[in-house]
Amino acid sequence: MTSAVALDQRVLVAGVDEAGRGPLAGPVVVAAVILDPSRPIVGLDDSKKLSERKREALYAQVIERALAHCVIEVEAAEIDQLNIFQATMVGMSRAVAGLSPGAHEALIDGNKLPLDLPCAGRAIVGGDALEPAISAASILAKVTRDRLMVALDAVHPGYGFAVHKGYPTPAHLDALQRLGPCPQHRRSFAPVTRALEQIALF
Repeated sequence: MTSAVALDQRVLVAGVDEAGRGPLAGPVVVAAVILDPSRPIVGLDDSKKLSERKREALYAQVIERALAHCVIEVEAAEIDQLNIFQATMVGMSRAVAGLSPGAHEALIDGNKLPLDLPCAGRAIVGGDALEPAISAASILAKVTRDRLMVALDAVHPGYGFAVHKGYPTPAHLDALQRLGPCPQHRRSFAPVTRALEQIALF
């Protein structure tokens, strides 16, 4: 077991990543993870490069072995209010702030840093494939969001959320035209806006 004294003497670095910037529906999910060097996890990588089965297995290991983790959901209504970029930045700040123990530095996947990070930060392009802590965050965010979209499929049937996870596939766009948007759709996204305008015409 890691002692409090040992933690105090260690520089704690969090990896931060998101899942769900591109979909038309559902939240954007952001995760922050501080890995424990004494409990290594083999096979961490960008979640998009991993099979669903491998992601699920690594998700369980990250939850069990990480020194700290925090997963934040920014819902569709807040995305519409802020825009997707700002919503992602807000989610990253919230995820880092939610870590216990807190991080001394946050490694952010991408080329932008949130302005209100509660610690020092560094943006790393392609970081989810380069930094294990960002890979771990990528996996937590992706698995959490995929599970949420499967659950939302049962609440809002007909859109195919369990299959496409809210991304603008032809099947999703067709369902959007037939059924109109549901409460989980991001109304500020162009295909959803167009569907709403079509409904207004009739």
